[in-house]
Amino acid sequence: MKTGMTHLFIPGPTNVPEAVRRAMNVCMEDQRAPDLGELTIPLFADLKKVMKTTSGEVLLFPSSGTGMWEAAITNTLNPGDKVLMSRFGQFSHLWVEMAQRLGLDVEMIEVEWGQGVPVETYEQRLKADTSHQIKAVFATQNETATGVQSDIAATRAAMDAANHPALLFVDGVSSIASIDFRMDEWGVDCAVTGSQKGLMLPAGLGVLGVSQKALEAAKTSTMRRAYFEFNDQLALNKDGYFPYTPPIQMFHGLRASLDLIFQEGLENVFARHYRLAEGVRRAITAWGLRTCAVEPKWQSNTVTAIMVPETVDARDVIKYGYTRYNTSFGTGLSKVAGKVFRIGHLGDLNEVSCLAALASAEMSLRDAGAMIVPGSGVGAAQEWYREAHAESVMVAAE
Repeated sequence: MKTGMTHLFIPGPTNVPEAVRRAMNVCMEDQRAPDLGELTIPLFADLKKVMKTTSGEVLLFPSSGTGMWEAAITNTLNPGDKVLMSRFGQFSHLWVEMAQRLGLDVEMIEVEWGQGVPVETYEQRLKADTSHQIKAVFATQNETATGVQSDIAATRAAMDAANHPALLFVDGVSSIASIDFRMDEWGVDCAVTGSQKGLMLPAGLGVLGVSQKALEAAKTSTMRRAYFEFNDQLALNKDGYFPYTPPIQMFHGLRASLDLIFQEGLENVFARHYRLAEGVRRAITAWGLRTCAVEPKWQSNTVTAIMVPETVDARDVIKYGYTRYNTSFGTGLSKVAGKVFRIGHLGDLNEVSCLAALASAEMSLRDAGAMIVPGSGVGAAQEWYREAHAESVMVAAE
């Protein structure tokens, strides 16, 4: 019999703060009430702040990040359009697969799992495309399956260096609201995320940032779409309404979530995610293990994929964590199944939360046969968190 809470350290759905859960505990409401816009219109404005856009629009669909992938494609592109994509993890793979199934001509670059968007290769391909056949460039900012974070600013710089007019699509599902994201500055045309990651809500709400360039492309797009039609949304969103039944309870939760983010300060949220992630990385080094991300520049601040020793099956680590220590870790997907387990450290977490994850991981690793020193990872993370806290106090005092 389990006692206490089951600790959730997967990279999504993430922990829902108590204030957000309470905010969603409301009676059913009229979706056409005259004052609904008082709740919904500020949500659009504040999500634009999170995405750092003043010129773009934000759309909300009862959906997921995957639905927003489809909405971005079907509203802005045409069947047979050529697009540039890269595959370096399960989620970038699924985006490639969707593009192909929707009838796009995908120029796909295979990348080692553990690396991210191949910016230099993108630049070469775009410079070679002198007739501008490539209509969109796709980039996954944070590949959740491998714990890899890519440089979207560099991706935009590569496009600019090639003087290429393609649209830029970014999967920010496990990065937006946790890792710095600058839609306007980086010239992102479609920015995809979901409610269950950095926004700290249950799954079920898709969020899509759309630039004016993308909205212009939508005027001539001939792809079939119905539910995900931009125009249907925008026509009603301006007054705070939706073309179908909206998840109003989720909107109340989103209001509370955004309030928490702005109370902490968006830049402070990014700094906290780096601080927590670095503690996890130092623990891994102390264990004598390594991350799936092959170089520090690729390491994600929202999820860490930990490579287990060859004699250990990562699925056993996950099993023992769940059955013996009430802890959920993320499993390895596809090519890295059995080779990695993942610790999600995004959303409503702090230093002590991460220490609990590391303590459970140490016990689970040892149960699975890994020869690591008990307390080594926890101790390394503790010292980092203490040093980082002391430094932040000194900076604040200045």
